[in-house]
Amino acid sequence: MKKNITFSLIEMMEATSLLSQYELAKNDSVKTLIVGAGIAGITAAQMLRKDGKHPVLIERHKGNVHPGYMLALMPMVDTVFDDLDVRDEYRKRSIPFSRYGLHNRKGNMTRIDAIAKLLDRYGDYRGIARGQLLETLTYHGCPVAFDTVVTAINQSEENTSVDFQSGSDDVRLDFDLVIIADGIHSQTRNMVLANQRVEIVDTHWGGWVVWAPADEDMDMGEELWGAGFFYGVYPVKDKLGVFLGGDLKDTKDGNKPFVAAIRTKLKTIDPRMERCLGAVENAQNPFFWPLADCRCPQWAFGKTILLGDSAAGFLPTAGIGAGMAMESAWVLTRMLRHAHIDNLGILLSAYEQSQKPRVESAQGSSRGLANMMFRQSKFLALLRDLLMHFVSVEVAIKPIRKLVAHPPKPDEIANKALNM
Repeated sequence: MKKNITFSLIEMMEATSLLSQYELAKNDSVKTLIVGAGIAGITAAQMLRKDGKHPVLIERHKGNVHPGYMLALMPMVDTVFDDLDVRDEYRKRSIPFSRYGLHNRKGNMTRIDAIAKLLDRYGDYRGIARGQLLETLTYHGCPVAFDTVVTAINQSEENTSVDFQSGSDDVRLDFDLVIIADGIHSQTRNMVLANQRVEIVDTHWGGWVVWAPADEDMDMGEELWGAGFFYGVYPVKDKLGVFLGGDLKDTKDGNKPFVAAIRTKLKTIDPRMERCLGAVENAQNPFFWPLADCRCPQWAFGKTILLGDSAAGFLPTAGIGAGMAMESAWVLTRMLRHAHIDNLGILLSAYEQSQKPRVESAQGSSRGLANMMFRQSKFLALLRDLLMHFVSVEVAIKPIRKLVAHPPKPDEIANKALNM
């Protein structure tokens, strides 16, 4: 199937050449390269810049664009917005996520849970469009070298030599630290993984992401776990994010036939669902999201580290992937406040040892929910309906709530590693 992507501009990203960024980085005690201007890479770059550093940030795309979809951010990201002095911007560009509604396989709403009450004690739980999140993170400006990729990485005891293709130019530069954050399908990651295998969970499901008009229930997200399909609505600022998907064999003919097939399976279609199904049905070239994740066996390679989806890419089922990417970037960069050239390897290993189990625990929750949601069997869908009638969302997010309640302490992790 052709995978079309809707793009929009990120105004706060500043197209800046690779070499001009490097001129500033040469004055840092640790010259740092960040590969990938997505959520993890931008968070890491902005955190380092807030600390007075000058990381070189590169992005393979030729312009400041992004695929449009929606995110739910849990309180684990609040420290990032506070450290970057953009909490007010975040709240302006997002909306509270207070209620969660669940439909049965036939379309009837079976329960509505007050999800905010489960997380309010820890901070904000809010819905935001990905573009608005990147605008928030780059609010104070964000230099990026676009149309730039890494073609080779060569590590030595002294430094790491990196080859680039930047536009039509071939460039070689030396760095002390390389942060690889170019996504779940990272090509740069393959340059350091060597013969190690990246674990992939492919659900063989996928779906379309579209926008629908705002309504009177903008604090409520809702889902329907059907027999052979999944429907979700997630409010963000001024609009509803809609996801509708199923087995790739069933989605291959396109969004219109798929929506028509879903309508035959539903006995109840409420007004919001009708508008959202219509938005998917009538969308021209909507963004199609194949649902797969990845898990790397190792994150730290000398003075190179994997970050965000490059290290552990998430299925969207638990709504925690973006939050964990931001948290990981925050932990890493806070630990790097203790860094100099000679202790980088120690700090990166300590970061991996502390953050990797935490991220993989959250990833396991996403995988578990996917295993429950993505089912073809009508009998299993019926059993799932009966179970979810009695089990609240509190039970489903209990492992994630535990992570939120016990945030990492990067300064303690760094000091312990350096004092061993």
